[in-house]
Amino acid sequence: MDPLLLAIVVGIPLAWHVGLTVFTYYDAGKVGLEPPAKWAAITAVLPLFGFFIYLFERSELDYDPETDPYRGNNFNIHPSRADDTPLRSRGDDRLTPEGEVGEWTDEDADENDRTSSGPE
Repeated sequence: MDPLLLAIVVGIPLAWHVGLTVFTYYDAGKVGLEPPAKWAAITAVLPLFGFFIYLFERSELDYDPETDPYRGNNFNIHPSRADDTPLRSRGDDRLTPEGEVGEWTDEDADENDRTSSGPE
C-alpha cells in the first residue's frame, strides 16, 4: 500500500480521535465535569460515541427548572394553542377558564366512553 494513502486512511481518523479526546479533557475541566480524565477516557475508549456521551452530559449542566416552560403542567401545549379549551379527564385538577377548580361530570366524558360501556 502506498505510504501516502496509508497516512491518509489511518492518520486523519486518528487525528480526529485524538483531537476529540484532548478537547474533551480540557473542556470538562472548564465546565466543571469532574474528573476530566474520566471523560477523556470515555471519549478515548468509545471513539465518536464517547464524545457524544460527553456532549449530552455537558448539556445537562445548563438546565434551569425556573426557565422551563413545561414544568408543572399536565402536558405540553404549544404556545399557539394555549387559548384552546382543554379536554377534561378524570382526576384533572386544572382550573377552568372561569378560574375555578373543575370537577368530573358526565358532560365532560368522551362520547366513546359513554357508548363503550355496553348495551343498556
